[in-house]
Amino acid sequence: MIVGVVGAGTMGRGIAQTVAQYNMNVVLVDISMDILDSAQKEIRNSVRMQGFYNKDFKGIKPEVVLERILFTTDYALLADCDFIIENVPEKLEIKKSVYEILEKVSNPEAYYAVNTSCIPVTEIAAFTSRPDKVIGMHFMNPVPMIEAVEIMRGFHTSDKTIEVALELLKSINKQGIIVNDYPGFVSNRISHLMMNEAAFIVQEGEASVENVDEVFKKCYGHKMGPLETVDLIGLDTVVDSLDVLFNQYKDTKFRCCPLLRRMVAAGHCGRKSGQGFYGYNG
Repeated sequence: MIVGVVGAGTMGRGIAQTVAQYNMNVVLVDISMDILDSAQKEIRNSVRMQGFYNKDFKGIKPEVVLERILFTTDYALLADCDFIIENVPEKLEIKKSVYEILEKVSNPEAYYAVNTSCIPVTEIAAFTSRPDKVIGMHFMNPVPMIEAVEIMRGFHTSDKTIEVALELLKSINKQGIIVNDYPGFVSNRISHLMMNEAAFIVQEGEASVENVDEVFKKCYGHKMGPLETVDLIGLDTVVDSLDVLFNQYKDTKFRCCPLLRRMVAAGHCGRKSGQGFYGYNG
């Protein structure tokens, strides 16, 4: 199987690396060679580091993994892919433009997986001529280390598409957990409320950033606190997802914390920018 990955940001890089580590060829597409060059460097470093944490990948050379990934700005090179995983930003107009291109260049028998955080899969499937072959696959960050993937069945998603998606996940040693197609699904309807409320607590001066995270790590046993998680995901991504949830449900509980918007406006988007609720420079 040849897997296409559209979008070489944080999630796309992680998916491309993971698939390539399990001996499959990948076509990784983005609009900029600078982004693709950055993705190549990050994947190289990530493969090196993963060998220290996962004995299954000990001794695997980054060059071997990278040889299985074609880095390109040419969507036409997705024509031979059997399965295409889309990871562009959580904005419906951007996703629509991507699927318009995919419909022109991809194999009519190829399956589409939408790596969406909150946008319903059925809405995205409507941009295609094959809604039965469209499925949601919500990978978690960091992709190489998280063992499960949230699978969303759209209104038209066929049983065959679910079967193919689960087999693909099994082949990269991940478990698919199937849920129905509602905005935010299970993971983000819950997690984004937690992260948003944590930001409100800091904004209101009830507790420091560090103490909010310490409560969740030391009282609840979470590996990461909610504000550390925001930094990992990216504050801009979290804001976009909260906006989708608010617009879909019209429920004020999803109203984005003003502090998050202000930080994004200031360019403090988390790990990827070097500054979020915590600093990451050096």
